[in-house]
Amino acid sequence: MNPNTKALPFFKPLLGRREIAAAARVLRSGWLTTGPEALAFEDEFASFLQVDDLRALCVNSATSGLHLALEAVGVGPGDLVAVPSLTFTATAEVVRYLGADPVFVDSESESGNMDPRALDSACHNAKRNGRRIKAVIPVHLAGKVCDMESINGVLAGSETAVIEDAAHAFPSRTDMGSAGTLGDIGVFSFYATKTITTGEGGMVVTRNAVYAERMRLMRLHGIDKAVWNRYSAGAARRSWEYDVIAPGFKYNMTDLAAAVGRVQLSRADHLHELRVKLAHRYIDALGGLDGLELPVGGPDHAWHLFIIRLPDKEMRNRSADMLYDKGIGSSVHFIPLHRMEYWKNRYKLNPADFPVAENLADRILSLPLWPGMKRRDQDRVIRTVRESLRG
Repeated sequence: MNPNTKALPFFKPLLGRREIAAAARVLRSGWLTTGPEALAFEDEFASFLQVDDLRALCVNSATSGLHLALEAVGVGPGDLVAVPSLTFTATAEVVRYLGADPVFVDSESESGNMDPRALDSACHNAKRNGRRIKAVIPVHLAGKVCDMESINGVLAGSETAVIEDAAHAFPSRTDMGSAGTLGDIGVFSFYATKTITTGEGGMVVTRNAVYAERMRLMRLHGIDKAVWNRYSAGAARRSWEYDVIAPGFKYNMTDLAAAVGRVQLSRADHLHELRVKLAHRYIDALGGLDGLELPVGGPDHAWHLFIIRLPDKEMRNRSADMLYDKGIGSSVHFIPLHRMEYWKNRYKLNPADFPVAENLADRILSLPLWPGMKRRDQDRVIRTVRESLRG
């Protein structure tokens, strides 16, 4: 990068005085860990999704949320869980936490999401081998909702649980409901780059009371009762008395993070509107260029990422390098898991079994897109992409 060029990051969170005031309020309260802010955040998040009897649980990351969800639906050693290959490793790694094995599924070409037809083949292959897929984790890549109607259709009549990895997809909405509420359990991310953020954190939602209570238990050490306030002045007599009924985890969210999340949640629709405007501006400015394919939008797109497709790997890398040289951040979402050393070697994965993900992996590039991005900064990105295509 030219040292005289102002750096344009791939992402920057939009935080303001309200988030700062919320964090300061918690710091002044003296209660920093899980407490009233986290409980309020859960209630407000469930209400935002507008689903009857929806239960929401704050967690310290979407990864821990996926782990809790799989454990709650009974995934254990030797079980099979279908995941897309074109995703971040967390989607698959949580399967291994429980001693189960991921079954990797190829993408559909338009969205890059899990292909329902490839999922159907994976289910039939498992059945031929005398096994079944215990759970499926569709990932709403970039914020574009998977074809959940077809995925649920493939699984109709089975006992396979559907756990949505909605890390990219808040607040995506479809005619069937919000992303994260279209399966048995939904998991959201509030990592620093996500559509709303708590820095680190996530939320798990479900309508199933049994799953909710199991995840609540396992979220904090397997302790049998609510213990967040046992050290407060108003705690019950002998609040230190409790039992451990399962070997749980340490996955709770702090009140400091939850307070910031509550403010971000109150701004979620506005933040989404800003993302939509930026995405449409990219589409208007880059549409029709030879050798460039643009993402398909729609009302169900959260626009967490704006992923373009170049003709081949050489052109993709040239565009990425030119953006870098101009001080502009970019990224690739994702290098498929079937190419990653651990997954490739452990499961003897063959790239030929993932033709769509293979093709996309060499061509995709994510451009900067974040609320608060200036028009002149987006123009820099547009000019540079255009220049890279001219060769």
